[in-house]
Amino acid sequence: MLKTNLFGIDFKNPVFLAAGIMGETGSALKRMGKNGAGAVCTKSIGLEKKMGHNNPTMVEVEGGFLNAMGLPNPGINEYVGEIEEIRDDLKKMGVKIIGSIYGKDSNEFSKVAETISPFVDVIELNISCPHAGGFYGAQIGQNPDLSHSVVSAVKDCVNKQPVMAKLTPNVADIKEIAKSVEDAGADGIVAINTLGPGMVIDIETKKPILGNKFGGMSGKAIKPIAIKNVYDIYSAVELPIIGVGGITMGLDAIEFMLAGASAVQVGTGVYYRGYDIFDKICEEMEQFLIEKNIKLKDIVGGAHE
Repeated sequence: MLKTNLFGIDFKNPVFLAAGIMGETGSALKRMGKNGAGAVCTKSIGLEKKMGHNNPTMVEVEGGFLNAMGLPNPGINEYVGEIEEIRDDLKKMGVKIIGSIYGKDSNEFSKVAETISPFVDVIELNISCPHAGGFYGAQIGQNPDLSHSVVSAVKDCVNKQPVMAKLTPNVADIKEIAKSVEDAGADGIVAINTLGPGMVIDIETKKPILGNKFGGMSGKAIKPIAIKNVYDIYSAVELPIIGVGGITMGLDAIEFMLAGASAVQVGTGVYYRGYDIFDKICEEMEQFLIEKNIKLKDIVGGAHE
């Protein structure tokens, strides 16, 4: 009932693990696959090893979390070993792998993409992290020309492999960025990355709590913003959209699809409902479809009618 085809690839369901959550190791990705995810997304991986920001890197706030991880990762050459170890197991489970990558320019993105390409089914370009600094993340994704350059370079590098651009909501007009990556050859769009950046101050120490001082907002509170961004993107481009931001229930996923998403990613929702949140969301979606006597494909973009 939930089988979904994107980019010519069959996914057993449209509920995926988002980048940055339980993607540090191959075993963590495998665990999410066992708990019902239709696809698992790696943490964002760069060309070289990166330590990330100092602790604390996450703080819970009303309605979600602020996080400032700083893109910590072992570097692409080491990380592909993690994927290789679990790739066959995930294939047996019918779980696809999305490789999230980042770089400071189109050249770095291309090098990482070329290395990870043989190990993943889809590549996701992180051009949207709001706290990465150093010309990474949102500093690229807030500029339509830089976004175009990165997508175009990666598509040239990996040939026919599907490439998705993950967009930031922290722009004046997300439709402009969406059109730019579509023109550059992107096969899909992921929307949205965390909102912000934001800050929390400890009133006793009079200092920001996060080691980086500020971070990106995720969780339930950002869902209405994510829904609006997906709605706008759907009206502007012809690409499939993966909706992400505040999804914890099956009805949240349905709402994203009505806005225009063909699939969704779940991140901090794992904290609220556990590792088996993917199974739970799928069951809730199926129940909704049965009660309404409709098919999944019939609801995508339904709010635009």
